[in-house]
Order: sequence, then structure tokens, then C-alpha cells
Amino acid sequence: MDRSELSINTLRTLAMDAVQAANSGHPGMPMGAAAMAYVLWRKHMVQDPATPDWSNRDRFILSAGHGSMLLYGLLHLAGYPLSIDDLKSFRQSDSLTPGHPEFGHTVGVETTTGPLGQGFANGVGMAVAEQFLAGHFNRPDHEIVDHFTYAIVSDGDLMEGISHEAASIAGHQKLGKLIYLYDDNHVTIDGNTDIAFTEDVQNRFESYGWQVLRVEDGNDVEQIDAAITAARDNSNRPSLIMVRTIIGFGSPNKANSSSSHGAPLGEDEIRVTKERLGWTASENFHVPESVAEHMGGIATEGVAAREAWDDSFSAYASVYPELASEYNLWMMGEMPE
Repeated sequence: MDRSELSINTLRTLAMDAVQAANSGHPGMPMGAAAMAYVLWRKHMVQDPATPDWSNRDRFILSAGHGSMLLYGLLHLAGYPLSIDDLKSFRQSDSLTPGHPEFGHTVGVETTTGPLGQGFANGVGMAVAEQFLAGHFNRPDHEIVDHFTYAIVSDGDLMEGISHEAASIAGHQKLGKLIYLYDDNHVTIDGNTDIAFTEDVQNRFESYGWQVLRVEDGNDVEQIDAAITAARDNSNRPSLIMVRTIIGFGSPNKANSSSSHGAPLGEDEIRVTKERLGWTASENFHVPESVAEHMGGIATEGVAAREAWDDSFSAYASVYPELASEYNLWMMGEMPE
């Protein structure tokens, strides 16, 4: 098993173990979406966990907030201040790992999500802000505002009315730095999406002015990587990447079923799932050393990116001191005198 697959399965097993320990939660979404989340965080996102408020970081929103253990697993592996003990306290009172991600509570969470569609719209707002700030502050050879806003969105998000309105304005504004990965698993807590959701998502988003890309195998890291690269290369349109996933992937008896959506898998099912994934069944909350080292590259590369930006901003400030001062004030939430 290579480091990519091992890292993806680590995200899956952490989610299974945490939901089981809490005796509540949603294991299926993290298990199905682990591959796309891994590719995005390890290969594309620019972030510095040691400086989580760096203004030019890429933003990530888990709009499908019920799958919060996917985000918490990513934060832990990337080097944010979220320990294994925090993961073991998932959904417990006063823990750093509540059932749905909460902004201002857990470092690395960009916005509170859970009400479906909310994160989708929040991301559009963040991309609007990036576009506005870039237009106001950037100068030739000095692009100090240059970051992407990413999200993982679900079937439930796309059902909500707010996603229609937000998607429409995103297309109208040509938010090319906005990239959403759609966890297209065709399953809700009530069963198959066919019972309530049969619209043509691709045509809907194309009509809004989005670029729509497809990944037919949600576990194919190369396909996912290529799709994200293509989305990043299109600066004139927001992108929706439709990733066909299997909810509860790896579970012999609950994959592709609503039974993995909103309840623990159960100890017996976790055991056979771990065996199928090549994991030792008795190992709970286990992070292989090679995974810790591999995912630790997010922090190492993030420091280098942030330091390079610091140098760029210093050069910018030497040429445009008034703009640089204004930028710093805005980032602190203050108004010029």
C-alpha cells in the first residue's frame, strides 16, 4: 500500500473509530470522500498550520458538515493543534471536535457548517472577497492576494435553495478561484437520492456559468488531481467537480447504503472493514508513522509558501507603502483614520 492509499485509509479509519467511540455521528461521508479530501489537501491547498490566520492561505469549507470527522482527521494529520485525544473526544461536551465544525472553536475551521447549503454560500462569499481584495490591492508584478476557496459539497447541499442563489451569483461574478468538489454518492439518510433529487446537476451549474468536470471513480487520485488542476487553470469560471463516490467505502455490508450515513458502523462491521482496507482490526485511532511523515509535508510546504509570501509582501510594501498599510488594517478588521 503506497503512502497515498495509506493516508486515505487513515482518514477512513479515524472517522470510523471516532464515530464508534461517540456512539453517534456520520462515518459514511468521510469514508467515501477521503480520497478527494486527501488529494486536495496534500497536493493542492496552500496553508500554514503554524500560522492559521495567514491572510493569503487557501480556504477549505466542509459544507457537508455532518461529515466533520473528515475535516478533523485532515486537521490532525496536517499539523493543526488537534490531537488524537481530541479525536477520541469527538462529539463530547466542550471538546474541540463537536459534531459539526464550528468557526472560532477549532483552529483551522473556516466557517461553521451543518445546516445544508450554508457552507456552499459561505464559500461564494469568501471567493467574492478574494476577487475584490485582489482587484483593490494587487499591482503588476505584485499579486499579494492570490488564493483559492475550496469546498466539499454534498447532495443535501445542492438540494437546498440557498445553493441555487449562491451558485448563480458565483457564475455571474466569474469567480475563477472558487472550486467545489461534489461528493456525488447518490445517498441520503432517507435512502437513494432518486426519491427526491433527480435534476441534472451538470446542466444546472453550466447554465449558471460554471465549469463542470467529472471524476467517475472517487478513489482514483490521479483523476481527482487532474480535475483539480483543470479547475485551477480556468480563471474565468467557478468550477464544480462531480466526484462519483461510494458512501461508507470499504464497509462490506454498509457501503453504498443509508445505513452508513448517520450511525456508527458497529464494532463487528468496523473489524471487517479494517481488514478489507488492509488495517489491523485491533488498532484504533492509529496513524502509521509513514502517514504522519507524508502528511506532515503540508506544514513544511506551508511554512515555505507563507515565508515566500512574506518576502513578496515586503517588496510590495517598499513600492506601495500606503496600500500595504491599508491592507494590514483591513486584515485586522480596522478602518483607516
